Amino acid sequence: MADGLSVLIVDDEIQIRRFLRISLEAVGYQVHEAETGQQALTRTAQLRPDLVILDIGLPDMDGFQVLTRLREWTTTPVIVLSVRDSDHDKVQALDTGADDYLTKPFSVDELMARIRVAQRHSQPQPETPIFSVGDLQVDFAHRLVTLRGKPVKMTPTEYALLRLMVQNAGKVLTHQQILRAVWGPEYVEETHYLRVYFAQLRQKIEDNPAVPKLIVTEPGVGYRLVVS
Repeated sequence: MADGLSVLIVDDEIQIRRFLRISLEAVGYQVHEAETGQQALTRTAQLRPDLVILDIGLPDMDGFQVLTRLREWTTTPVIVLSVRDSDHDKVQALDTGADDYLTKPFSVDELMARIRVAQRHSQPQPETPIFSVGDLQVDFAHRLVTLRGKPVKMTPTEYALLRLMVQNAGKVLTHQQILRAVWGPEYVEETHYLRVYFAQLRQKIEDNPAVPKLIVTEPGVGYRLVVS
């Protein structure tokens, strides 16, 4: 259950707002609504919700503008909803500061899963965390990666790449975000680096590197570390 966490739904379609309200209230969320970009900005400031679900196609301003304005002062998780399914729109949303992107139509189960991931990511991390997913464990304090209890040798770049994915577990990271974080801003066009290094990383941590289950590719957009 959601234990009363609040969600602001921003969508100009009343049917979508009603559908989301019923679905979210059924599992314990407090739901608030806005139908324009300006209302979204005002109500986010007033209500300080735990999560914002933001439609891109709003009547008064583009959802990307709303997202840009929100990211000037808040880190509240934002999940973008849109009928637009182009790679360009997904990348733009994520680069602008969205935590996730869902294309309409979507299932309630998928939305709930994305919400749970966004909430976990928004919570402060412990000072010396040990991250586990499946048989993989990453000990940040000792810079130690183990698979089924056995140490995995990694180059500094491979470790930096895995650390970035773990720190953003469940989120899609775009090619540019990864290149900027691991290699630096001057490398944001060097996407071939990612193919090489993710292939190396998968060889070390995936049961079947050809069919990865931990680090999956979001075609045309980037990569995601899957969490259950």
